[in-house]
Amino acid sequence: MSAPIAGADGRAETTRPAPRVPIGELVFALLLFILGVLALIGAFTIHVPVGIQVGPRVFPIVVSILLIGSAAAVVVGVLRGDRAELEDGEDIDPDARTDWVTLAKIVGAIVVHLVLIRFTGWAPAAAVLFGIVAWALGAKRWWLGFVVGLVVALAVQIVFGGLLGLSLPWGPAFGWLGGMF
Repeated sequence: MSAPIAGADGRAETTRPAPRVPIGELVFALLLFILGVLALIGAFTIHVPVGIQVGPRVFPIVVSILLIGSAAAVVVGVLRGDRAELEDGEDIDPDARTDWVTLAKIVGAIVVHLVLIRFTGWAPAAAVLFGIVAWALGAKRWWLGFVVGLVVALAVQIVFGGLLGLSLPWGPAFGWLGGMF
């Protein structure tokens, strides 16, 4: 609440209330920091074959450092008074409510993906994740999401798992491809 005070010329002025610290932006920075720390811990658990100077740890470490640095920059900016502004986009409705059902479907799809990786391999699990998320977001031809997901997942599997040597499990359905790359 503002209280009137006398200005230099004797007229009453109102003071501006102290700006509130946006908790949402600080929570975002905290989550970004936690993600960066967890990614950094995970980067050091990656097995690197002996004799490789620039191995598979380099990229995750760089990303982790960028996440932690970004979190620090957000905190500094928020504490200095910088605030996020609403974008004047054509599809933005600031009064729209959160669609918790769709969000729950997507979180469920991630959980299903994490469980399926162990039993089916990475590519089929990623195809299921892609398909469920496409369905949850309202895809007209929901079955196409699974097909596209499988094609993209196999491409990623071949490039990252086969050619770069990262450990993405092939699983029983596509184990025969693992020997080709």
